[in-house]
Amino acid sequence: MKLESYWLDSTPPFKGAAQGPVEGKVDVAIVGAGFTGLSTALELGKRKASVAVLEAGRVAGEGSGRNGGHVNNGVAHDYPGLVKRFGEATAQAMYRDFDAAVDSVERVVREEAIDCDFLRSGKLKLAAKPEHFEMLARTYETTRDIDGGLELIDAKRLGAEIDSTSFHGGLLQKKSAQMHMGKFAAGLADAASRRGARIFESAGVTRLERVSGRAHRITTARGTLEASQVLVATGSSRPGPLGWFRRRIVPIGSFIVATAPLDAAVAARLMPGRRNYVTSRIIGNYFRLTRDNRLVFGGRARFAMSNPRSDAKSGRILREALERFFPELAGVQIEYCWGGLVDVTADRLPRAGEHDGLLYSMGYSGHGVQLSVHMGRVLADAIEGRPNASPWLGLDWPAIPGNFGDPWYLPFVGAYYRLQDKLH
Repeated sequence: MKLESYWLDSTPPFKGAAQGPVEGKVDVAIVGAGFTGLSTALELGKRKASVAVLEAGRVAGEGSGRNGGHVNNGVAHDYPGLVKRFGEATAQAMYRDFDAAVDSVERVVREEAIDCDFLRSGKLKLAAKPEHFEMLARTYETTRDIDGGLELIDAKRLGAEIDSTSFHGGLLQKKSAQMHMGKFAAGLADAASRRGARIFESAGVTRLERVSGRAHRITTARGTLEASQVLVATGSSRPGPLGWFRRRIVPIGSFIVATAPLDAAVAARLMPGRRNYVTSRIIGNYFRLTRDNRLVFGGRARFAMSNPRSDAKSGRILREALERFFPELAGVQIEYCWGGLVDVTADRLPRAGEHDGLLYSMGYSGHGVQLSVHMGRVLADAIEGRPNASPWLGLDWPAIPGNFGDPWYLPFVGAYYRLQDKLH
């Protein structure tokens, strides 16, 4: 079993990384070569801006290349709760922006001819308890007028969607999609590079010195660069001079296993719709099939940081859940096990805007694949000073009390959520 992301291991490394030192001056420096940074670099390149992307590791080596492979629409919140907090107009804008975000991913795949197994398969949220189906039914009633791609599936019809006795119905969101994250990342980086972006790997930022306005002098492991504007697109990354952002994000580990390819007939019987599947528990699971019939199965198995020992422990927990949902897969070979950090905000809403002359977009809270790509155009507009009606721009973002240094509180958060899952 490899303790490595299946997406990254099954994709040739990006070959277009910039060589030589980080030096000179650019219009825009982007800190982080995940989907946010790469999609913004691509969009700025189309607009003829000079761009340097500064990545501490490898392209998409963190959250963008270590997730479950889902491209889902729909907010991760109770929609009436959003209406109560923000009003109907803003709540609708937030919901519809996730719809538009999936469209954005498909547009980039099509326009840049990225071979990444993109498929509009839909997402099926599965009720882990009978009362959870009632919750899904309420969600259906409150959101079907703004999402024409919803379908409520009761327990009697669920067998046509998934061959498992663990669930009690589901809510299908037909606009959702899936893709191979490693192939998409490589294609996105290639596209940005073709438009003139210089992408520096192993170039972690160690100092940001504000010169004036949005202009900064940036010191990296490979040299120093001056930029007229800087975009911080680091997600849950911990190193570097980014303390203001770290105080506002909780880095929560998410863990995933990938099986060896299943027999095609077994895969077709277990999950005939080949959808993205998500369970309704707070500490739930998410899973899907790949093109070659691997089952990629993940979840918040442990509230801990990702490292080889933690990933292996989480892999054992995930295997137990996988075999519980699909008993006939007991003993299936697990070929990959990996973890990654999710950049969670206190209210699980993304944040984008400007702080002390630094533009930023992060805090996607486990729903970042589609939104990070979508934000490329939004951020390019912000960099050019164009107005943009994105609902994520300028949201208030207070620091999380006690959120200094390593997230010592994660075990307590996990215990609380496990209790909530038992009670509700």
